[in-house]
This record gives sequence, structure tokens and C-alpha cells, in this order.
Amino acid sequence: MKQAMIIINPSSGKEEALEYVSNVEESLRTQGYKVIVKETAKELDATRYCITACEEYYDLVVSIGGDGTLHETINGLMDQDHRPRLGVVPLGTVNDFARALQIPLNPEEAILTLTSSRVKRVDMGRLNGELFANVVAVGSLAESLSSVSSEDKSKLGAFAYLKEGIKELMGISAHPFVIQHDEKIWVGESPLFLAALTNSVGGFEKLAPHAAVDDGLIHCFIIKDLTIFSTISVSLSLLFGNLKEHKDVIYFTAKNVRVSSPEPVRTNVDGEEGPLLPIELSILPRHIEVIVPEVE
Repeated sequence: MKQAMIIINPSSGKEEALEYVSNVEESLRTQGYKVIVKETAKELDATRYCITACEEYYDLVVSIGGDGTLHETINGLMDQDHRPRLGVVPLGTVNDFARALQIPLNPEEAILTLTSSRVKRVDMGRLNGELFANVVAVGSLAESLSSVSSEDKSKLGAFAYLKEGIKELMGISAHPFVIQHDEKIWVGESPLFLAALTNSVGGFEKLAPHAAVDDGLIHCFIIKDLTIFSTISVSLSLLFGNLKEHKDVIYFTAKNVRVSSPEPVRTNVDGEEGPLLPIELSILPRHIEVIVPEVE
């Protein structure tokens, strides 16, 4: 009999995760799966559960939660000989990974997607010793987003990020960076560096409109100047999908990127606090299989 593991974060989706578990279980059992449910209670629980699913040769792992839960879950797939397929029921604040794969953001519709026969092989990024599914942000704005509490995320949703972003922009500061990518190098000051695997970052689905989940590339943006005046034009560029053409933005693609600074600069990885610089990024092409809707 096929085996499936459901990994849920009960604090995601304004505490609604548990309401959907029975629906997911019913859907999977109807498809012939033996189902086990694992509920996260502390940091890295989802990673440990997913490692167990790999070691015990499960056929499917379903992540119910936000991008943070998904980030932990996919890290359980790292360096495993057997990697189950991945199903996603998005309940978080932004859900960039689901957006990029056109998985419905409505949980009931996402649960229906678990019956789909269509599977897509998706790139993963590697940051030092961990995987990331969507985006790495480095700099002052990234640090402020990491400071958003779980309580604020649950209460305010996307507004929690907007509130912190506006507050940070009032006193934005640049950091000295050395950014090496493939055979090239950039040295300068920047308030924000972004490395994205998909077209959706922070809910902006046109940040990198040409980025595909399986193109084998890291799409990188160096924001050179983010004063309160240029912020308006950067925001318009985000909305219309031409950020890489903005005069205060350097855009490039790479397979390997190293970012360092003489200052202690934090990162934000898939919406959660990441390590201090330096970081080394690389791409793992078409590394995992994800269940996606039948029709794109």
C-alpha cells in the first residue's frame, strides 16, 4: 500500500490548519494511501518528520502551512536517496512557492489538487548547508522582515510584512557587499540583495516574470538605491514586472553565488530568519517532484 505523511503547522493560516487535516486524509485514503499525520510543535520538527518519510520510503509528503513550514519540510529531502513526492496546501502569509506553481491559494481548492496526476520537477536552491524553495533576501529590509513575530503574521497576514517594510524604509541603510556570481564579481553598497528561484517573491508575482521553477537558474537583484523617493518607482516596477530594467537595480542570473560583507549582515530565507553572511548559493536543477494542478 502507498504511504503518505501529512506535516501540519497548527499556527499557520490564522490557526486554521487543523480544520483541513481530515479533508486531506480523506482525499489521500480515497487514492489508496495509508496516511500518518505529524503536527509540528517546535523548530525543525517538519524537517525531522520529512527525513523519516524519506528513510521509510513514503510515496508522498503533504505540507500544510506557510512558506516557513514548507522550507523546513523540503530540507528533510536534502541528500536523501529516496525523496517522496511533495503536495502543498498553502495556509501562510504569502505562499510564494504555491503561487509560482499555480497551486490554488484557497485551501479547499489546493486539497482537490492533491488528486491531480500531474507532477512537476522543480529546482531547489542550496544555501550553505540547507535548501531553499523560493527566495533569499540580504540586507536591512531582509532583517526587518525576519523580525515579524509569528503572532503578528497570524493576526495581520501580509499587512505584518507591509508594516515592517514601511517602518524599515524610513531609516533604510546600505551595507557593503562583495557578490561573486559564476565568473564575475560586484563590489559596492546596497540596502537589499535578492536571489529568487521563482517569479513570485513576497506575493509579487512579477518580480522575475521570466523565472521558471525548472530553468536551473538563480535570478538575482542588487538594489543600489532605495531612498523614499525611488521606492515609489521600484514599487511600480514590481507591479509591472520590469524591476530588472530599473535604473537603481542590477539584475543577473547565475548557478552559483557568494555574498559576503565586512559587516554582520543577516539574511531572510523563504520568509524566515537566515544565517549571517557570508553565504554561498547554488542550484539543484529539477530536484523534487511536486503535485500541481492538471491544467496550468
